[in-house]
Amino acid sequence: MEELNGKMLACQILVTGLIARVANEQRDPLRFLTDFRDEIRAVVNGVRIAGIDDSERVRRIAVQTVDELFSLMKPPSSDETAGSSN
Repeated sequence: MEELNGKMLACQILVTGLIARVANEQRDPLRFLTDFRDEIRAVVNGVRIAGIDDSERVRRIAVQTVDELFSLMKPPSSDETAGSSN
């Protein structure tokens, strides 16, 4: 079980890094992250979860995980946003 948890954590870190890299290449990274997070949450809410008695609990945990991943990404500093408006 510890190995599975380690692999899941590694996947979460990888996904977070990829999303952050794509966001940094966008004109408005914060808006991109917000829109992308909303899309991911919509997918999680729409996925059919079969074979589990309490699918809402699984869905709630999945949404919480998505929120945690995106909370790891901080918005650009005020120096960066001030420089991009020039």
